[in-house]
Amino acid sequence: MKLAKLLTVAFLTAVALFAFCFPATAASGKPIVLGCPLSTAFLYGWDAERGIKLAVEEINAAGGVDVGGQKRPFKVEVMDTRDLEPGVPVSEALLVVEKLILEKNADFIMGGPVRSEAALAAMDLLSKYKKVSIVTTGVLTPKYHARVGKNYDKYKYCFRITGEAKWMVGGEIIPCLLGIGKKFNLNRLFIMIQDVAHARAGGKIIAKIMAKKGWNVLGQEIYPTGTSDFSMGLLKARRKKAQVILIWMDMPQTSILLKQWYDLKIPALPFGSIISAAEQPGFWKATEGKGEYCLANVVNAGNAPCEATPWTMKFYNAYTKRWGIEPEGYGTSSSYMAPYVLKAAIERAGSLDPEAVIKALEQTDMMGVYGRIRFDPKTHQVIPSLYPKKGAVGTIFQWQAGKRVVVFPKSIAMGEIKLPPWMMK
Repeated sequence: MKLAKLLTVAFLTAVALFAFCFPATAASGKPIVLGCPLSTAFLYGWDAERGIKLAVEEINAAGGVDVGGQKRPFKVEVMDTRDLEPGVPVSEALLVVEKLILEKNADFIMGGPVRSEAALAAMDLLSKYKKVSIVTTGVLTPKYHARVGKNYDKYKYCFRITGEAKWMVGGEIIPCLLGIGKKFNLNRLFIMIQDVAHARAGGKIIAKIMAKKGWNVLGQEIYPTGTSDFSMGLLKARRKKAQVILIWMDMPQTSILLKQWYDLKIPALPFGSIISAAEQPGFWKATEGKGEYCLANVVNAGNAPCEATPWTMKFYNAYTKRWGIEPEGYGTSSSYMAPYVLKAAIERAGSLDPEAVIKALEQTDMMGVYGRIRFDPKTHQVIPSLYPKKGAVGTIFQWQAGKRVVVFPKSIAMGEIKLPPWMMK
């Protein structure tokens, strides 16, 4: 009897050790390849890569994707488009997309290209090869989803799961600016933008709308990608007695801009409609706190801590644990959500057939990190909202005492906007 018990214990122990050392394969079918064309040396590229990989690791660990009854894992293939680097032609990003399709056998394209001009050019390639794509970072131009709406049959393969400039301006930036103006009695605006399509368009629209709203738009400075000195523009803002400086730039040199703003003690609130350097959790330490009071729009909730949905802090904590840094800025939470949305669509479609997946993506209706995720069936743009129960919610935060504090929209805000003390002298 004792021998039988000992044999049983030994058997169970061996089984446990085998399971520990040789865990069951979560998904044994042929991998579903996600081709990710990203500008990996820049924030909106590397944070997108990390977001996608984190989601894929979670999905694969949970059993992968059920494709018509067969469990298949996702596989991520990343290639550097370099499309955020100064002087790199659009053609280089297109070559990367084509290599992912032809050499890496990508079943889907996810992430980028990141620069608007490159993503627009890539739409024809996606149509040519009938590859469903989900843009998750960069590409803020409204032309992207407008092109789908105007020529659906050709561009139906193209989806965007993140925000875009038109909504950001009309639904988020303008209301936030007007709220600041009302609260602090401010109405003098100076604009500093990067010489790229989405920034030029955004700056022009903001200037026009704010002038109609009764604000004095004092001027606009345009800077080539890679600019490293912004002092002349800042001094011009001071001479014109600007009270708010609107900044729309996705280049890392924006950290220099903020340092110069602080050192010169420019008496105007820096409002980053897009300001990549200030989005990152390491910005405070890197600038020795000189970015305090800067506002930054990180497009989708989850890129700064808040309680938008039950997914939000779960994602925030998982990203921090996996990569050893908090979510880093625009493109992080949206890139994380894309594999989950695609997984659900593939499972509804029951196959990887592009036509079936397109229809399934158009039927998407799920809660995610930044709210309810649905696509406009005609344009394939994620449907935005100021309320997470209704749509994809954006985020504007302010640096306060070393922390990124969400201040807009009100439905997810974690604090109130503050002015630099030298503005109140």
